[in-house]
Amino acid sequence: MDLALPLWFEIGSLVTLTLILIADLLIILKRPHIPSTRESTLWVVFYVTLALIFAGLMWVFAGGEYAGQFIAGWLTEYSLSIDNLFVFVLIMSQFAVPRRYQQEVLMVGIIIALVLRGLFILAGAAIIENFLPIFYLFGVFLIWTAWRQAFPKDDHADVQKENLIVRMLRRTVDIAPEYDGAKLRTVYDGKKMWTPMIIVFVAIGATDLLFALDSIPAIFGITQSAFIVFTANIFALMGLRQLYFLLGGLLDRLRYLHYGIAFILAFIGVKLILHAAHENELPFINGGEHIEWIPDISTMMSLAVIVVAMSVATVASLIASARERRAAPGTSDDGVGPAPQVESAAETVADEKGTPPTVDTPPSPDEH
Repeated sequence: MDLALPLWFEIGSLVTLTLILIADLLIILKRPHIPSTRESTLWVVFYVTLALIFAGLMWVFAGGEYAGQFIAGWLTEYSLSIDNLFVFVLIMSQFAVPRRYQQEVLMVGIIIALVLRGLFILAGAAIIENFLPIFYLFGVFLIWTAWRQAFPKDDHADVQKENLIVRMLRRTVDIAPEYDGAKLRTVYDGKKMWTPMIIVFVAIGATDLLFALDSIPAIFGITQSAFIVFTANIFALMGLRQLYFLLGGLLDRLRYLHYGIAFILAFIGVKLILHAAHENELPFINGGEHIEWIPDISTMMSLAVIVVAMSVATVASLIASARERRAAPGTSDDGVGPAPQVESAAETVADEKGTPPTVDTPPSPDEH
């Protein structure tokens, strides 16, 4: 029989994770650099191992159901966070953020995401506690989101929405045309101005807000424990910065990832609707009585569906990408990947010295 999570375990976990995040941030601020593949790999392995150890401790102190809910929630948030990376890549490229400062931008984005998701989690937990039929709405919303994810009308829709915010920001504040390291404020032509970094932070924050709208209802479909929801989000986001540099050019090879994510969202949406019907309280459905014959999907089944969906999407993507690279001209000598591309001399010097590039005003949606 599963037990409840001890209060000391919850408090101790949150304090420990906060300290880890602060230490990670201080390391970035002290030594901004472009992490190597080896460094990024070690950090990703560290955070994944830490999440598995945390799940093991939950199993010991609270039982398998709690541990299973955490693993399923963590994997769901991790897969959705990988989807975030596609948009982060677009933002970094659009605003020409020097690579040596991209770690700081990502870390700030992660902190913004944690704050926003924390607020969403508190609101969601309060709503669920007082109005269980909200699961019907969550379920329908996730199924609609899954359809939009699988069949997007515009791959850059989210970025275009963010551009609207950026254009409003440009109209209201003075922004210098160049970066000044990772600073938010600088002096340009004798005038105190914001640097383009403020626009990047606003764009990342807007992106985090949009993704939180999808991810929080999804994980509440797996567990109603606010503690598990929040810690799953923390662990998913903590390794996101290193994963960004580790995957790098691999992101464009994961062409079927959005189908896997869409399937997971649709599955959780159906699960939420079934759970809402099983615990029905709406008077116009079954006379306000529970619909007992409708089953509740177990945590273990949810975990299996999540793992299989992401595995199939990833393997299918890599196989399709490998076939294309073998068939395409200009591949490397071993025929495995594309011929390596060399950065321009100006880009290399700018990244090594931290010289901020000139940033053009990004095109707005109505300019396309």
